[in-house]
Amino acid sequence: MAYFQDGNDEYPPKPVQTDIAVQKFEPVIGPKDILSIFVASLSPEASSFFNTMAVKGGEDATGLASAVGYLVDVNGNIEMPLIGKIKLGGLTTSQATDLIKSKLEKFLQNPSVRLYFENYRVTILGEVIRPGVYQVPNEKITLPEALGLAGDLTPFGKRDNILIVREEGDKKTFMRLDIRNKDVFSSPYYYLHPNDVVYVEPNKGRAAQADAFFRIAPIVISTLTLVAVIYNTATR
Repeated sequence: MAYFQDGNDEYPPKPVQTDIAVQKFEPVIGPKDILSIFVASLSPEASSFFNTMAVKGGEDATGLASAVGYLVDVNGNIEMPLIGKIKLGGLTTSQATDLIKSKLEKFLQNPSVRLYFENYRVTILGEVIRPGVYQVPNEKITLPEALGLAGDLTPFGKRDNILIVREEGDKKTFMRLDIRNKDVFSSPYYYLHPNDVVYVEPNKGRAAQADAFFRIAPIVISTLTLVAVIYNTATR
């Protein structure tokens, strides 16, 4: 299964050096995001006061690690002890870290802040080896990396028609990509955003296989039933 081709059907292919501009991506904080914020300073006791809401829990019903973090409200705000509301919506994690650090300087000496997404995950469905919901620990994942986490496509997956569903504000966008073509690297959907859904559609081979199964299965079951009846009759 060939990926990332340049459309040249010549065989054997000639080695070609090609530079493709990959769009830079850094996730921004939005409503309903859950942020883990760890504060440290010269006074551990004072710092711990700001960490009371960022304690990890166990696992939820999906088997993913659940966390009690700072929930971003619909207006893009979180609320921290003593500081009150801080608007983080629309900021990157590095920008949010700098903002929180400046707020903490009123209460702590030389504070440091570590902030990351607790709910950065993507969902991969359809014709892949291991469909499921995958947590992204480093806040950045590409489409090929996500498909690799899911064990790659099965032989029945459409490689020229991979659907990505993305939530942007109050609407959902739908994009179809062809990972056989190297132009996928320059797509704005090459980097997956938090809560993106990747769906790999089955090809005609899968439909034919399923149709054959449902046509043959009744015959096989009937034959096995007949053999079982004959065997039971003969052993009595």
